[in-house]
Amino acid sequence: MVVGGGVAATLFAAAFGLTMPHLFGRRYAPTPYDDLLATLVDREKAERLGAVAHAAEPTFRPKAAARELRQRLERRTLAEVIDADIKEQRVAEIGGWVVPESLAQLCLLAAA
Repeated sequence: MVVGGGVAATLFAAAFGLTMPHLFGRRYAPTPYDDLLATLVDREKAERLGAVAHAAEPTFRPKAAARELRQRLERRTLAEVIDADIKEQRVAEIGGWVVPESLAQLCLLAAA
């Protein structure tokens, strides 16, 4: 019984930890891409990575990227979209890191 209670307490703590940033986390200025940026776990790190990506991709078109991402995320989670990017070899290089294309686009939107 003690093990079951410990597991339940651990699950509760993990669930609270995952939702706590949404309840008490940093507030951001509204953007037209908030629905997409809400899928990110750490928007601040995404902004930093996006700033590096923007230096290498100055012709980035946020509206077109957002439209494409919304289509990809329409019936799938971000994890599923990222898995599909990897399987289909849709990747981008950002500051020496190879990341799935959808994640790169989200980071660029976060920095826009």
